[in-house]
Amino acid sequence: MNNLMRAAGLGLAIATAAAAPAALAQTAPPAADSLFRATTLNLAAYGEVRVEPDMATITLGVMTEGKTAAEAMTANAQRMNAVMASLRKSGIAERDIQTSNLNLSPQYRYQENQPPMLVGYQASNQVTIQVQDLKRLGAAVDASVNAGANQVHGIAFGLKDPTAAENAAREAAVKALAAKADLYARATSHRIQRLVSLSEGGGYTPQPPMQMMAMRAEMKDVGSPVSGGELRVRIDVTGLYELAR
Repeated sequence: MNNLMRAAGLGLAIATAAAAPAALAQTAPPAADSLFRATTLNLAAYGEVRVEPDMATITLGVMTEGKTAAEAMTANAQRMNAVMASLRKSGIAERDIQTSNLNLSPQYRYQENQPPMLVGYQASNQVTIQVQDLKRLGAAVDASVNAGANQVHGIAFGLKDPTAAENAAREAAVKALAAKADLYARATSHRIQRLVSLSEGGGYTPQPPMQMMAMRAEMKDVGSPVSGGELRVRIDVTGLYELAR
């Protein structure tokens, strides 16, 4: 009798153990590659708007020479003080004028088979100016040159706040992406089921300075018409769409 009970118990244990993997197989999650088997589209598009700039950044400089370092620096300081005063007088705020480079270097004369001969010093001082009112830009350049600036290194146009332009470019980018997705869906006899993901790239990038030839003192009486043109603000988007029949 005991032997029969032990045999029955052993058989039950074996049956239970054999049933456990089957139960686990029924409740285990499906394989990762079976989680998402829909037909999808992975597309990219962009939106771009053109806007007029409302500010500019310009770099002006003064370069002077002297037989001694002190002479070169003194002459440079006098002319730069006059340039700064002319900028303020033309409507440029103090906070929008920043020294961007100050340099003093010896100048040598080189002759064959002779050691370099020191002939003097050259001093340069540059200021970077933000012009918040573009109507003042030409006048500011003219005033600075008339006051002694003999270098204009570059000018860049920009936006004080690019948010509105970026948002307009975003809307254009999303519309372009949706139109492209609809086209592919129709061409493959599908319909758009849903937008799975959307990512953005690009955005407003300040314009790099446009290089300008250094101005010489002889240009004091030349007017400086400056045109800002248009800026391009571009937003790139990528989207993943799920399709259905």
